Amino acid sequence: MAHSTELRQLIEDLALRLIVAEPPTAADTCEWLMALQRIRDRAESDQASQLASATAALLESLSAAPDTGRDAAAQVMQSGIVRLQQILDGETVPPVEEPRPPSSLAQDPELLSDFVLESREHLASIESQLLILETDPGASEALNAVFRGFHTIKGLAGFLELWDVQKLAHETETVLDRARSSHWALTPDAIDVILESADHLRRWLTHLEGAMQGQQSDAPAPNDGLVQRIRALSADSTQPVEAAADLAALASAVETAPAVDSPAPSAEPARARSEAMAVKVDTAKLDYLVDMAGELVIAESLVRHDPDLGGIKSPGLQRKLAQMTRITAELQKTAMAMRLVPIGPLFRRMSRLVRDLSRQFGKQVRMETEGDDIELDRTIVEELADPLMHMVRNALDHGIEMPPERLAAGKSAAARLLLKAQHQSGQVVIEIADDGRGLDAARIRNKAVEKGLLAQEKALSENEIFNLIFEPGFTTAARITNVSGRGVGMDVVRRHIEKLRGRIEVRSAPGRGAAFLLKLPLTLAIIDGLAVGVGSERYILPLFAVREMFRPTAETIWTVQQRAEMALVRGNLLPVLRLYQRFGVRPRSANPADGVLVVAEVEGASYCLLVDELIGKQEVVIKSLGETFRGVTGIAGGAILGDGRVGLILDLDRLLKDGDHESSR
Repeated sequence: MAHSTELRQLIEDLALRLIVAEPPTAADTCEWLMALQRIRDRAESDQASQLASATAALLESLSAAPDTGRDAAAQVMQSGIVRLQQILDGETVPPVEEPRPPSSLAQDPELLSDFVLESREHLASIESQLLILETDPGASEALNAVFRGFHTIKGLAGFLELWDVQKLAHETETVLDRARSSHWALTPDAIDVILESADHLRRWLTHLEGAMQGQQSDAPAPNDGLVQRIRALSADSTQPVEAAADLAALASAVETAPAVDSPAPSAEPARARSEAMAVKVDTAKLDYLVDMAGELVIAESLVRHDPDLGGIKSPGLQRKLAQMTRITAELQKTAMAMRLVPIGPLFRRMSRLVRDLSRQFGKQVRMETEGDDIELDRTIVEELADPLMHMVRNALDHGIEMPPERLAAGKSAAARLLLKAQHQSGQVVIEIADDGRGLDAARIRNKAVEKGLLAQEKALSENEIFNLIFEPGFTTAARITNVSGRGVGMDVVRRHIEKLRGRIEVRSAPGRGAAFLLKLPLTLAIIDGLAVGVGSERYILPLFAVREMFRPTAETIWTVQQRAEMALVRGNLLPVLRLYQRFGVRPRSANPADGVLVVAEVEGASYCLLVDELIGKQEVVIKSLGETFRGVTGIAGGAILGDGRVGLILDLDRLLKDGDHESSR
């Protein structure tokens, strides 16, 4: 076809500039990119598809080999301009695919590790910003953030010779560039395709991680069908791209791309600026540092309480010991803070799940988050992913109604799902709440009786009925779906939370929704405890579960049916558990009036522990008791106390349940 005079002039001018140019510089490379950008735009405007495609390929080739040197880049330009001139003159030019060497994972493991880490951060941001775009297609900042994420991944992948990753990221970047530079808005179907491309890139990252760790892992096969769907999105965008926006994008690309002879990735300048603010540390080293800080606290406590030192009446020595105590506590606090990470990224991962399930079920769900900056131990955040996913799935499948049902009940068609984190009494409370139909206590009870989990005549409080949903095999689903209904899920949630030394509370109102509160410790390494004595033994009670302590009188203790002991506390009868009987320890006195009652609360239920004495509040480092004592119920671990003795940390939830079983026999 005949090409416009302007297009021909642009190509000839660039060819002439290459012929008469001195040895190329970085500025020349920038000018080449801008000139090629103008040629591509003009070709697209003239509907010269073959010429536009060849120019786009030349742009990609010029930016995909940053370590070949400027002279080699000039050769790429010269051969590319010859190809453009041949197309311009009407010669038949077959498409040329540059031979690309296969990626070698041994080329630089450190660079690959940085690429995987940085790309995961970009993909997480891409996913959250795409969900914003789905609700607000005009959010230009979100669109720019998604574009920048794919652009950076493309540049880094090209540097590391990960050609499949680079190709997919480039195609997606092209679509996003057209969307942000024109009046074409991303549709939900288009966002589906872009999310699918992000998922494919994430599979590549998983493969790279496994390969770096020596695992046998096959690279994901090139998804040509996905690439074609992405290109089809680009073809749907018929609005012309504004030149000013393209030049701005090109300037951004040039700014973040390395010099052609530089061995650094494209994101290196930004990384260099942030190096003073953050340093990457292997998690194993960090865990070891935290363990050693805990050991130092124990050693400091042993020294401070040493009886030989206690006999020395030296003010100078006391000041030095106090200084050592303060420094040790600060060191431990800092080491623990290094393990803390915000819970926001975990909440954002749930956004994608909510979006996909709501589309699958045909429901309208608006997810909201609060407390994204609340920090938890890294291990707890990692372990929370599965329980949170199960609970979100159940909320969407069982709790939230279909839009017609919601409208008939006087609600808005769009349901609200809230994920909220907050500090409360030294713990972190994570709330998963919806405004759906709520829990049906009668239906739950009938289902439990039907499955043999509950005797027909047994009376339960509403809270106890709600807790039946955590029993293995329990489900009220009328049919099995690929999401839920097989009776697995909520029992897994409870096991996970108990393993993290947490507990679950359930609140529900019929027709108004349900809320699940996960109460978790800040860290798994340290616990604020109340040290108590029983005979010659020492025990640690988690302080967050302790409500009050008092010395009982003879009128406080009641016996029910000559078996179970109850204590009258503020007008309520609470079960009494004698700790010396539970662990077979000889007490100082069997008379409750000579001891102390500690009121503990777990899962909304309260009971009293009878101990001989209160020793005081202590912050202790938790130590595992090993495989030998794994089967011992009622014990969560051990701790070395300030006087060098070992105290057992009590599992108050298990003690209560074991006490209930014994009293029912």
